[in-house]
Amino acid sequence: MNWFGRRSSRGEEKFEAWIKRLHEQHVASGQTEPVGPHPSEEFLRGLANRSRAISLSDGRIDHAAACPNCMSRIVALRNENSERKRKLAYVLVAVTCVVLAVAIFGWFHLRQNRQQTMALSTPVTKTVDLWNAGTNRGEQPRQLKSVELPAAVVRLTVILPRFSPSGQYLIAVTRKEDGAGIVAEGLASTVSTGGQETVSVALDLRKATAGAYFLSTTHEQDQAAYYYPLQIR
Repeated sequence: MNWFGRRSSRGEEKFEAWIKRLHEQHVASGQTEPVGPHPSEEFLRGLANRSRAISLSDGRIDHAAACPNCMSRIVALRNENSERKRKLAYVLVAVTCVVLAVAIFGWFHLRQNRQQTMALSTPVTKTVDLWNAGTNRGEQPRQLKSVELPAAVVRLTVILPRFSPSGQYLIAVTRKEDGAGIVAEGLASTVSTGGQETVSVALDLRKATAGAYFLSTTHEQDQAAYYYPLQIR
C-alpha cells in the first residue's frame, strides 16, 4: 500500500514502510493511545513530504503512526502537496504551450518576412526605349512619354537615343533634373544590337516612394547628362 499516493524512491519506500509497520503494530496490539505529545505541524509536514532529515528512530514517528489525528493530518498535507504539484504542472504546461505558440508565430512571421524580402530583392526586368527621344543637354526631352518603374530592384535595359556613342554609361534615378538627390545609379558598357546601343544596369529602387523622378544617362567621355521624366509606382 502506498500511503502517500505517488511512486517513491528506494529511500522513501523504506521510510514509508517503517511508518506502515508501526501503524500495523499499533492496530494489531489494540493500542489506541499514542505515546507522547502530538508532534508539531512542521514535523507532520516533513513526514508528509518524506523528509530525509527525519530519522527512523525519531520517537515522534511512533506517536504519529498510532495517532489517528496525526495520520489524518499527514494524509491531508500530502493531498495538499499533490494538489499544489498538480497545479504547478498545469501552469508549466500552459507556459510551455504559450512559448511554443509564440515560437511558431515568430517562425511563420520570420518566414513571411524572408519571403517578402526575397520577392522584393528579385530583380524586375524593365526596358526603356529612348531610341526616338530627342534630347538637349541638361534639358528634359520634349517628345517622350514618362517612363514608369516599380519601387523594387530593377534590372533596367536602356535603348539609348539614336546616334548615341558606344562606351560606358552612368544610368541614374534622381529627384531633380539637375542631378540632385540621387536615388540609385549603375555603370555599364553599351552593347550593340541591331544597330542600336543598349546598356543594362541594376537599380535598387526599394526605398523610393511613389512619385515623379528623373532618369539620366551620362556617357563616360561626354560627361553631359540627359534627363528623362520618370514615375515610380
